[in-house]
Amino acid sequence: MKPAVYSQIYLHLVFTPKGRETCIREEIQSEIYSYISRIITNKKHKSIIINGMPDHIHILVGLNPLTSITDLVRDIKRSSSLYINEKKLTVQRFHWQEGYGAFSYSRSQLPRIYEYIENQKSHHKKRTFKNEYYEFLEKFEIPFDKKYLFDFYE
Repeated sequence: MKPAVYSQIYLHLVFTPKGRETCIREEIQSEIYSYISRIITNKKHKSIIINGMPDHIHILVGLNPLTSITDLVRDIKRSSSLYINEKKLTVQRFHWQEGYGAFSYSRSQLPRIYEYIENQKSHHKKRTFKNEYYEFLEKFEIPFDKKYLFDFYE
């Protein structure tokens, strides 16, 4: 008998459409988020909440440790891009920008980060995505070079 794997890994993923286009319009967001949730579930991860703005997305996921974060994000981006383009949900051809943010949380922090992701619209009345992303990198003490971050437009 082989020992089982037990884990509790929660990640907050953040990424953007290529060129930081504001193409994830409100009327298509729920369809895209539902599709991404199915990708996550089909890959044997736990989709907790997905929300965002027209120019970026936040995903809270319970990670299956048998798959790397990079593989999960690649699968989400590839499959959702194909879906968005096949369904013609955006005016121009859709692609996700390279790169992503992945931030880990403990179980006790889930209600707070869930609420944060759920309330994206109100958060972005007060600050830009650029400021939000810098705050995450600084809070998690992740060294970064601004030239390797997302394309930010004011």
